[in-house]
Amino acid sequence: MTRRNRWILTAAAAALVSAGIAGATAATAAGDSEQPITGDALARASAAALAHTGGGRVTDTEVGDEDSYYEVEVTLPDGRQVDVQLDRDFTPVGSSADEPSEDGAGD
Repeated sequence: MTRRNRWILTAAAAALVSAGIAGATAATAAGDSEQPITGDALARASAAALAHTGGGRVTDTEVGDEDSYYEVEVTLPDGRQVDVQLDRDFTPVGSSADEPSEDGAGD
């Protein structure tokens, strides 16, 4: 292999690595790193969140949320959505509710 061919292959490999890093960074910035809660943790987190809100339906979950270890989104019967923040022991450490829009759906 000639020196020129090695240089071209090295440059191409570096470009592919750079593109991969840029893609991963963009995906993380866009929020694609969200991981749903699974297994026994899902059951425990759901039960804790529903007890905290007094009922509703679990509509989304996330491990490693920016505000807490677990986040459980609960949709209440009136359409509001409440994000319940839980620590590693499934203890509620906070929550925030979205106000329903004019059509009755959460924002």
